Amino acid sequence: MAGKRKTNEAGSTNDLRADVLSVLGVLKVATADQIQRLASPHLSYRHTLKKTPATRKEARTASHRGAANDLRRHGLLVDGGRTRGNEEVRILTAAGLAAAAIDLDREPEEMGGMPKSAGRSGASHPMTVNETVIALIRPKPDLDLVAGEPAEAVAAAQAAVDAPDGIGTLTSYATEVALPVKGTWKNPAIGSARADVVLTAPGDGVPLLFIEADNCTEEAVLIAAKFDKYMRFFRRQEKDTDGKEKPMWRTRWSAPPWEEYERVHPPVLLVFHQGGKRSAKNQMERVADLTRPHWQGRWYEERGYHSYDGCIPIVATTLERLREHGPAGPAFWRYGRDRDRLEPLHDAIGNHRRDTYLARRRQAAREEERRREEEQAAKREARRPTCADCGAKFTDDRWNAVGYTRNPESHKHLCEDCQSRAVAAEQQAKADERERQEQEQLRQQAEAAQEEAEAAKKNRGLFGRRR
Repeated sequence: MAGKRKTNEAGSTNDLRADVLSVLGVLKVATADQIQRLASPHLSYRHTLKKTPATRKEARTASHRGAANDLRRHGLLVDGGRTRGNEEVRILTAAGLAAAAIDLDREPEEMGGMPKSAGRSGASHPMTVNETVIALIRPKPDLDLVAGEPAEAVAAAQAAVDAPDGIGTLTSYATEVALPVKGTWKNPAIGSARADVVLTAPGDGVPLLFIEADNCTEEAVLIAAKFDKYMRFFRRQEKDTDGKEKPMWRTRWSAPPWEEYERVHPPVLLVFHQGGKRSAKNQMERVADLTRPHWQGRWYEERGYHSYDGCIPIVATTLERLREHGPAGPAFWRYGRDRDRLEPLHDAIGNHRRDTYLARRRQAAREEERRREEEQAAKREARRPTCADCGAKFTDDRWNAVGYTRNPESHKHLCEDCQSRAVAAEQQAKADERERQEQEQLRQQAEAAQEEAEAAKKNRGLFGRRR
């Protein structure tokens, strides 16, 4: 124990240190509170008997703060200053990022970069990114680890478990991901975009989603300009391992194949947090106007849906609304749709009308195919031979057997049963004929023997008289 304390003076366990590395490996910058809420959500429902929120927070984050301090002593993370709420920020070092890559089972180039000015000016943008990830995941506590707490704490934990699920787990997310318009994934050229968050959760119906967070401090023009880079990245082609060119993003992330020649780019979610002086509502609407060329679809009256060929589905919400409703609630506005029509995330990034049209068309195609098959089956049935003896229709096997011109099958005009009886009758007739011929041969042999005997007898009588 003494050796362990010397190595990890805060007394942290391997699991706790792994929690800190994994969370920081994804988020890059985080407070102990955010690490705890993601890694050990059950702790949020403990220590409820402490008198003040501050003492409760200190108690529930103590284990992860100790683990972070031990990792700092190992040179895997550093203190990154404090947030505007005076919470200490933790940041991985290069060695820490490499260690986190091992824990997350990711290649180094998949880890993403570090946020600019991560530990300065209160780290307000990284904190909003982190809160967005937490609001999307909606970590659920393990009720077994809350047992024994006061009734109100257990009830609150139960309510969290019963609430609609979030999307993905911590490993479904990556932050500060380069989107090279030129260059490589590892060394993107100047002018490339960098996604705040990339979500891949195909099991939850979100195969690929890019996420951008804004504290309402940046000009809408600058936010909209980022979509020009997104579009350049989405349009970039690159040869894959099969030698065929495809969008560069498809060489890294999996996504359903395009359908009906509609090349829709991956969706982007904008999350606005009312932290700056600009109105989140105005920011949302201003960015919608400025990015119209990227998201506006084309209406097909005869089909009853918008086509978004070559477009980026852009969806917007506020962090407050996302926290309240989660991804399954009415929190998202799809640019181009009614501003007051808020939808769950799945509906907002999708195209329900087009899906309905294509489903109807596929169903009609299946019904037409079934009709053709039934029609062909009826025509074939009409051609099916019938037995010349009993009138029964041939089975498929019998029909196939007699259908070949060189087939040695006998009685091709008869069904299998009648053929069997006919063959048996022929065989019996042949056997009877063989028996008749054998009897006739025996009779003839007997008559010949008798004639020979009589001739011999006659000859003996003639010889006797001559003497």
